[in-house]
Amino acid sequence: MKITFLGATHEVTGSCTYIEVNGKKILVDCGMEQGADIFENQEIPVNPSEIDCVLLTHAHIDHSGNLPLLYKNGFRGHIYATTATCMLAKIMLLDSAHIQMFEAQWRSRKGKRSGAGEYQPIYDTNDAQGAISKFVACEYETQIEIFDGLKIAFTDIGHLLGSASIEVWLTEDGVTKKIVFSGDVGNIHQPILQDPKYTHSADYVVVESTYGDRYHPERLDYIASLTRHIQRTLDRGGNVIIPSFAVGRTQELLYFIRQIKHDNLIKDHPDFQVYIDSPLAIEATNIFLNCSTEYFDDETKALINKGINPLTFPGLQVAVTSEESKLINSNSEPKVIISASGMCEAGRIRHHLKHNLWREECLILFVGYQAQGTLGRTLLEGADHVKLFGEQIAVNAEIDFLEGISGHADKEGLIKFVQAFDEKPHTVFVNHGEDNVCKEFTACLHDEYGYNAYAPYSGTCVDLISGKVIKETLGIRAKKAAITSGQSRSAAVFNRLLAACNRLLSVARRCEGMANKDIAKFADQIDTLSDKWSR
Repeated sequence: MKITFLGATHEVTGSCTYIEVNGKKILVDCGMEQGADIFENQEIPVNPSEIDCVLLTHAHIDHSGNLPLLYKNGFRGHIYATTATCMLAKIMLLDSAHIQMFEAQWRSRKGKRSGAGEYQPIYDTNDAQGAISKFVACEYETQIEIFDGLKIAFTDIGHLLGSASIEVWLTEDGVTKKIVFSGDVGNIHQPILQDPKYTHSADYVVVESTYGDRYHPERLDYIASLTRHIQRTLDRGGNVIIPSFAVGRTQELLYFIRQIKHDNLIKDHPDFQVYIDSPLAIEATNIFLNCSTEYFDDETKALINKGINPLTFPGLQVAVTSEESKLINSNSEPKVIISASGMCEAGRIRHHLKHNLWREECLILFVGYQAQGTLGRTLLEGADHVKLFGEQIAVNAEIDFLEGISGHADKEGLIKFVQAFDEKPHTVFVNHGEDNVCKEFTACLHDEYGYNAYAPYSGTCVDLISGKVIKETLGIRAKKAAITSGQSRSAAVFNRLLAACNRLLSVARRCEGMANKDIAKFADQIDTLSDKWSR
């Protein structure tokens, strides 16, 4: 009975964990890495054809995106997930396959001009369809015996429609051990979804640490904040460009904007247009609207019971074809454009950035986590130029972040998840966080709360019966990351300073409308700080 950590170890994306029990081989998640590869990941230690099943926490690509590759390489077992996750994963994996094929065609055309060979996609739509055919839909709070030695149950963790933590009971040689995988722990008080539910017993826990070093601001009035962003941008004649994750975050934004429209909160622009420019987001929205209301919180259920569609409103436009997408930027009227991908790594958002980044009147509004090495992170950290489609684009637009809107629990929420267990687990394994965050959260659990906490690197293997580490690895820095990032420690620290300044600017903008004496006091404090560091 062993567990081997493979992906999202001291990194945020690429979740993948390997379990062996009673002669069976199991994966928990099989995600794709997004952004820069910071550490080298160990390969799955067996041929994919030998894997008996996959347990999937939720549909986001950094947890599910390599399932078609697994199928391509011979996997033919079942993939267990909640019903909503199965529905979302179907459209997301097909979309991912289309992206792989498009990029392969683009690289092949480029390669021909330089004399290089043809580029093959990582996987194609046939591989995605093959993986989709292996999904088995499961319900929350229902224990399932998959085979002798393996039982599982899914618990609503409030991160995404259908997202779950997974309870796993492993039995071998008459010994049973229970391990709980947190998946991505959801934030509380999110629109649409219910708050996370917690599990109360485990021998071992694997917990994510995306925001394990910080606290979300006190619950903000998201609608008031988003209203201010839209109002000032439309007033100066600009577009609000929102790079948004097609599944989850886009639906939350539609929920907010419906309320903004309903309450007539935007002045002088009563008919402003909102574009969803993402076929995937459109399909995902339809799934949200057609799934069981058991997944929703009380506020969303109340709207539905009144006959109100919580995700649509006057002025909402959708762009499905590429031609419809191109027409959006030919329209000079100030507007809101919601487009994927959320980290600006692929998709139509890059075209909207090309058309709007150089315009001072426009706003690029980030609404979700930006991983290291992504274009979104680069923009948030203060880049003055970025390269898009082979062209250097000046960053003149306002860059901002919608504070408080996060699908991930913060440090307090993660600690609450761990403390919900009635007895302390033998070991809390910490993963799914940037290297320094992963280390910091592990130290916090150990030093401040008395847990036996451990943050394994890729390749580390643990015997779950004895609780002993069989093989311990150290993080091997990915060569590609070292070459492409070009980021020394001093540069990283400087980028941290720029990010802090951007956050200060965001806080200052939210002071509009406060009492003059408070604004003056804040201005004096900033001037004093500036005087100190400009000497």
